Amino acid sequence: MSRGAVACGHRDTLHAAEEVLHGGGNAFDAAVAALWAACVAEPLLVSPGGGGFLLARPVDGPARVYDFFCQTPGHRLESHEEDFQRIEADFGSARQPFHIGLGSAAVPGVVAGAFRILEDLGRMSMREVVEPTVRLGREGVEVNDLQAFLARVLLPILLHSPEVETLFSAEGRLLASGDRHRLPVLADFLDVLALEGPDLFYRGEVAAGLDALSRAGGGHLRRDDLEGYRVEVRTPLEVSFRGHRLLTNPPPSSGGLLVGFGLALMDGTPPPKTPVELALRTGQALDAMREARSREGLEGEVLPEVGRRLLSSRLLDRYRRIRAHHPRGRGGTTHISIVDRWGNAASLTASNGEGCGRLIPEVGAMLNNMLGEEDLQPQGFGRWPLNRRLTSMMAPSVVETPDGTGLRVLGSGGSNRIRSAILQVVVDLVEGGLPAQEAVARPRLHVEGPCLEIEGGFPAEVVEALSTVWPHHRVWDGPNLFFGGVHVVERSPRGWVGAGDPRRGGVARVLE
Repeated sequence: MSRGAVACGHRDTLHAAEEVLHGGGNAFDAAVAALWAACVAEPLLVSPGGGGFLLARPVDGPARVYDFFCQTPGHRLESHEEDFQRIEADFGSARQPFHIGLGSAAVPGVVAGAFRILEDLGRMSMREVVEPTVRLGREGVEVNDLQAFLARVLLPILLHSPEVETLFSAEGRLLASGDRHRLPVLADFLDVLALEGPDLFYRGEVAAGLDALSRAGGGHLRRDDLEGYRVEVRTPLEVSFRGHRLLTNPPPSSGGLLVGFGLALMDGTPPPKTPVELALRTGQALDAMREARSREGLEGEVLPEVGRRLLSSRLLDRYRRIRAHHPRGRGGTTHISIVDRWGNAASLTASNGEGCGRLIPEVGAMLNNMLGEEDLQPQGFGRWPLNRRLTSMMAPSVVETPDGTGLRVLGSGGSNRIRSAILQVVVDLVEGGLPAQEAVARPRLHVEGPCLEIEGGFPAEVVEALSTVWPHHRVWDGPNLFFGGVHVVERSPRGWVGAGDPRRGGVARVLE
């Protein structure tokens, strides 16, 4: 009998989950172990200074979502007082602006989330779960091509302060592929954290250090913000698609709701018969998701009544009619999917944004820049509501088969492309009946404003049809991390499968 399956964004993240599963831990122990390991192996995507979500589907209880995403501070500095700077990240074919500095940092939730998940659902102690990461941080991680690429892209952030530059350098230069990256300060912090508990971060020395750093350096964070942070446990959003049940991240975040909305639109029409028809139908659903986000109140905090209205048959029918008659022609996130031997499923997505360019004192990791993410600030920078949970596009999800005998666990990184990536993989898995590896590898679409982004790899006739409907479009040369990173594990009577997205260095393994 298999011990489980894991899919995630780095081999050392996978090894930490695997070690815990082999040691008798369940999917939730392994998810926390993988989260900590990702902070060392994928430090430009996630850190203890960030936030995230876990969709948990335990075999002996109701499914639930653990919201440990970032919170806005309880007070706001005037613009002339804050450390808030614009930089541009160079992706090669495009440049994207971000805002960094201590004024871009929101209240972190990763530490609180990890402890709450273990307390509620785990079988192992934090000491046992964190041990693979402590060892990894001290021995070091071999920098892979993706992390080296991200270091080049985020160079202005890594050069923002001497301590961050030092953290991401080796022998006087920026880390490159093949270098061994050691994070001993982070390893020591996690070792002590496992013994002392989350109060070390939210009420003890780390909280005091963050408060002092923020006050002196133009940040909004204060010790009261850290002391008041709480993990929220929510009921998952549930949507039906071709008889399957999708469980995903509910409001106040928007990502899961938009995925559910797009699937509900497609569910109300007959399955497409040709690749061209599938591509056009998908493009229309993505366009509707983009339009609904701006028109139906989904750009800020999403209230429950907004979610109910968006999935109402009346509004779905209206968007179907609009799309049928008037078709129209660009973060740092990582995801972990796990199913264990007992059938527990964990879908965890976490992010540090791009990082604010400053380290958390005594932690050895960068603080988030969520208040500098344009996509999270629909009212404009510096206008965020006080002491509120930020919305997010992250949508950790589980898809259950109609007879309940099979499930797929998935999620994605990729900022606002998360919604597009997850929808297309779910459609290919459920409607197309594709194996997980093929569904993950297929080329994707994304609608951003009036532009249809077309990933390289579609047949010529599909690109031609899409180009006719969307005159404003861009065809990419090939697969690209722009289009997300969906990691999937599947458990069914036919067996176990794992698929890591190659766009983001994804890896997967079925544990024997």
